[in-house]
Amino acid sequence: MPSASTEAPTTVGALTPSSPQLAPGLPGYRRMSFALFAAGVATFALLYSTQALLPAVSAGLGVTAGAASWTVSAATGALALCVLPLSAFSERFGRARLMTVSLVVASVVALLVPLAPNLEWLVALRVVQGAALAGVPASAMAYLAEEVRPKALIAAIGLFVAGNSIGGMSGRIVTGWAAQLWGWRAALAAVGLMAVVCTVVFRLLLPRARNFVPGSLDPRALAGTVRGHLSDPLLMRLYGIGALFMTVFGAVYTVIGYRLVDAPFSLPQGIVGSVFLVYLVGTVSSAAAGRLVGRMGRRGALYLAVGTTAAGLLLSLADSLAAVLLGLVLITAGFFAGHAVASSEVSRTAKTGRAQASALYQSAYYLGSSAGGTLGAVAFHSGGWAGTVLLGLLAVLGVVAITLYGSYAARAHQRRPVLAAAHR
Repeated sequence: MPSASTEAPTTVGALTPSSPQLAPGLPGYRRMSFALFAAGVATFALLYSTQALLPAVSAGLGVTAGAASWTVSAATGALALCVLPLSAFSERFGRARLMTVSLVVASVVALLVPLAPNLEWLVALRVVQGAALAGVPASAMAYLAEEVRPKALIAAIGLFVAGNSIGGMSGRIVTGWAAQLWGWRAALAAVGLMAVVCTVVFRLLLPRARNFVPGSLDPRALAGTVRGHLSDPLLMRLYGIGALFMTVFGAVYTVIGYRLVDAPFSLPQGIVGSVFLVYLVGTVSSAAAGRLVGRMGRRGALYLAVGTTAAGLLLSLADSLAAVLLGLVLITAGFFAGHAVASSEVSRTAKTGRAQASALYQSAYYLGSSAGGTLGAVAFHSGGWAGTVLLGLLAVLGVVAITLYGSYAARAHQRRPVLAAAHR
């Protein structure tokens, strides 16, 4: 059995004839693809395992929607805070090793989560779980970039992202139906067992890393790279866009269960969990984002994503199940398209320290998820679904404001040489 933790040192960033990269048709590529797919499934199934269960958690522990939402926000917030430092650890100890440790720790914690006696213990265990899971997004993209040929990289990343989407969707569906049959604690146990299986598959299938070269943990160099990214106006705008889009998405999908189990819909928990099949729309809109940018430009694609999201929010206000579901389809399509545009632009914009630039985007993204989940639940508690929609529309307006400011800044930058020439 190949070891996932054995990484052969060469020179930093070097690819030599003795360390060939993987590509479709070559030995190891399919195993690598399935391994990363399994890692993506486990990560997102665990990260959002309580989201579809929030009404049941509220009832079972006797807490409000806002309090129960911390079981989601605590995990995503911990991931957001830990993804950057863990990306540095992956440079020293290896991508494969860090992903393996992350999945093992998160899966073990997942088996303890159903035993939490109260909300405080549940939230504390979710913090540990989110921090552990940060090692997967902190390492996966770098592992693929090092081990896969450039022409095959987009397809390999696409399969990992598909694993994320399938994991997020399947975890919610499994928990929804399991909670309806056996209760929310059994539902969390079922997701934990699913994650254990995915972790074993990942560990058995992941090929030995051939092109990883250990680096040093230099806090000053890391801090300098991070400062450089945080002083880049375009990167900061992209981080803000990612955070705001995820605020909308986190708010909507944290609260939608409460809306659907209440009158006038009164849906059972299993059906509420199945609503997350809408995630499949995101897979399509993410894939289409590249074509949209090609036709409309980055800002045009962002405006289309914003308009689609806003239309979905407004449509979801209707007391019609068909209208609410169509609204969720539009919100999901708009969010995934906007996220795909912003995240890909981060990789294109950062000329150095791309791993840290991506980690900063992920931090902003998951902080947005954490804020959206908590604020969305508070807004729902105080103003019903209309309060959550209002929060989402304010976040959407934030994306519009950032994009408009970016357009203004770009035009001002283009005019500057012309004005300088006129004054010579």
